[in-house]
Amino acid sequence: MLDLIAGLIDPCEGELRGDDEVIDDNNRRSWHALIGYVPQQIYLCDDTIAANIALGMDDRLIDIDRLEMVAKVAGLHDFVIEKFPSKYDTVVGENGAVLSGGQRQRIGIARALYHEPKLLILDEATNALDTQMEAEVVRRIIDHCDGVTVIMVSHSLNSLACCDRVVVIKDGAVALEGTYAEVCNKG
Repeated sequence: MLDLIAGLIDPCEGELRGDDEVIDDNNRRSWHALIGYVPQQIYLCDDTIAANIALGMDDRLIDIDRLEMVAKVAGLHDFVIEKFPSKYDTVVGENGAVLSGGQRQRIGIARALYHEPKLLILDEATNALDTQMEAEVVRRIIDHCDGVTVIMVSHSLNSLACCDRVVVIKDGAVALEGTYAEVCNKG
């Protein structure tokens, strides 16, 4: 479903619409430009933390204020400042070898936020974080993303507590739908 929403694959039936506009080969690239996507497995380049957050940007064009702001939202900033003497200029190694899974996920979240998406897709984007850090990061993301549509996939119902709408999918179909409280009450 996320691949459909992101415009990575075409629907077998019907059509994908964003803001009442059909997404097809004519506008797929502009649709992709609106999306911040955090997959389950984050790819990191053997480059600096800054370059991995601002992926695709020339190092001279990286907005350090924006970079630090999104790192704070992702719960990464304090760790970078306290742990690494070179701070954001620290090279993470091949696929983030010097980082834990949770730290790699937080870089992925900061990366998605850095490019100011209109649609943010989080696919199990916080599953490597402990419960407290997950709740804090999700709350920060929601607070930061005012006016941004956030689609969050999680097997942890608790991580969805701040969502406006929760949809439970079972066997490829909608099993439950409602507010967090309604879904919890329905079991």
